Amino acid sequence: MRSDYLPASRAGTPARLKLRDRLAIWRTALLAMLLGLVVTWAGAAEPIRIGAFLAVTGPASFLGDPELKTLQMGIAEINAQGGVIGRPLELIHYDTGGNAREAVNFVKRLIRKDNVDLIIGGTTSGDSLAVIPEVEKAGMPFISLAAAVEIIEPVKPWVFKVAPTDRMAAARILADLRQRNLTRLALISGDGGFDKSGREQLLALAPQYGITLVADEFYGNKDTDMSAQLAKIRATDAQAILNFGFGQAPAIVTRNIKQLGITLPLYHSHGVASRTFIELAGDAAEGARLPAAALVVAEQLPDGDPQKPVLLAYQQRYQAAHGPVSTFGGHGYDSLRMAVAAITRAGSTDKAKVREQIEKTQGLIGTAGIFNLSPADHLGLGTEAFRLVEIRGGNWHIVN
Repeated sequence: MRSDYLPASRAGTPARLKLRDRLAIWRTALLAMLLGLVVTWAGAAEPIRIGAFLAVTGPASFLGDPELKTLQMGIAEINAQGGVIGRPLELIHYDTGGNAREAVNFVKRLIRKDNVDLIIGGTTSGDSLAVIPEVEKAGMPFISLAAAVEIIEPVKPWVFKVAPTDRMAAARILADLRQRNLTRLALISGDGGFDKSGREQLLALAPQYGITLVADEFYGNKDTDMSAQLAKIRATDAQAILNFGFGQAPAIVTRNIKQLGITLPLYHSHGVASRTFIELAGDAAEGARLPAAALVVAEQLPDGDPQKPVLLAYQQRYQAAHGPVSTFGGHGYDSLRMAVAAITRAGSTDKAKVREQIEKTQGLIGTAGIFNLSPADHLGLGTEAFRLVEIRGGNWHIVN
């Protein structure tokens, strides 16, 4: 009986033909394996490289640490679902320690050595402002996490941000002061970029709200006691105190105010919208007011608020992994969502196309608000993005 493996014309020499066929089969199998490896290598998608420079250590670490954890968490979730435009995301990040010079060095490295497709970062306003010339020169899409209005005003083609501005915060505070008929304000602020920018916005806006500044005191952000400046404020006829700052210094100011027996209404900027501030200030923070993103009061929002489900979903995932959320981790969440949505719409990582799509962001529901960007507005939020909150019983409460 003829073998099914042999051609009819070769049936007279079966052993020789079987060996030849075996060799042919082995060659075919080897070729198929090699072709399969080539296809696998060719089909291995190049990662989309997201660069980040954050103040994970140093005085601004309570801002930068949750930002990094949020980016890492978000990228892991996206990759588990198949990535973006068929490609995985890769996070390349550096810790600036809040040092603007280091920020510039790291951004140069992200652009020139790491070949990233987009940059997120600038935990502090100083870091963000310092790197703008580099990203603009390189034509690199950059989403800042910092507050200073100067980051996006005037508009710079490649620069965007997700944190509400210090001008918006100042306006929200001044509006509440006017509503409470508190017209004489004492200001105290630090020496950082955020502090200085916030002070400038406050000074520019105060006359529009009928608010008079009766004191304008300063401190170093590494100072450990501000009693001397606060004693000067106590000697004025101020009706309220506003501390525009971030880091540990505002907590020291808050404790010093209580130690000096000053009972004036106290306001802070959105730079302290973190559980860390409440822990550092302790019961001295009771009654302090500040503008904050809705994230810190997510459970208190009405059920019809479009932000509520987004906020609660992020809050649940973050808290399960890392503990209490802060508005700063929320900035990391918003920036990543904005970047991913833009890359998806662009269908590529072509930097010009991604930049264009970021600028076209509309109706993106984030932790800081609902973003509607345009060529004239590279933030896309209004003052309504802030909720005015008051610290009571060691927690945030919306001021009605």
